[in-house]
Amino acid sequence: MNQIAFRYFDGVDLFAIEGLSHSTVLTIMSEIGPDGFYKFGSSKQFTSWLRLAPNNKISGGKILSNRIPKGSNRLKIALRQAANAIGNLKDTHLSDFFRRVAYRKGRHSAVSATARKLAVIIWNMVTKKVEYQPPKQYLFLDQKRKLGLMNRIKKQIDKFELKPEDLGFKNNLITNDLT
Repeated sequence: MNQIAFRYFDGVDLFAIEGLSHSTVLTIMSEIGPDGFYKFGSSKQFTSWLRLAPNNKISGGKILSNRIPKGSNRLKIALRQAANAIGNLKDTHLSDFFRRVAYRKGRHSAVSATARKLAVIIWNMVTKKVEYQPPKQYLFLDQKRKLGLMNRIKKQIDKFELKPEDLGFKNNLITNDLT
């Protein structure tokens, strides 16, 4: 089954995504096929078609409702079942996401949010022909700020063509990151 799905989606391995089973991939194959993904201009359009994207109703700047619209299809059901299975996994990128959402909004919302995330991942994999590479770990806000600051400093150093001696560093320090 893995080899058939790999060939069917032109070299994209959907089984690399944790939580996807054979039945989920078979549902994707039967409901939309490999060419059906290209009918949608973006992953947002795809998730909206699946009825997994929130239906934001705003009036006068006030959010009246942001629930997922009613309606269902076989692919939505399969992705929700896969998302529910992901909620039972331990120590994976998607199960961590599931737990964070479930802690804030409950399991039902976490299943919907994870199913939407799965749909976006699958759309990107099939249309862009990229591998699934989950992030290793999540960074906290202060870590993100530090990384952003470091990247800006490195760009400035490169822009002004500064050397470690210009910055006051001695030659005995390892300067691989700065040059």
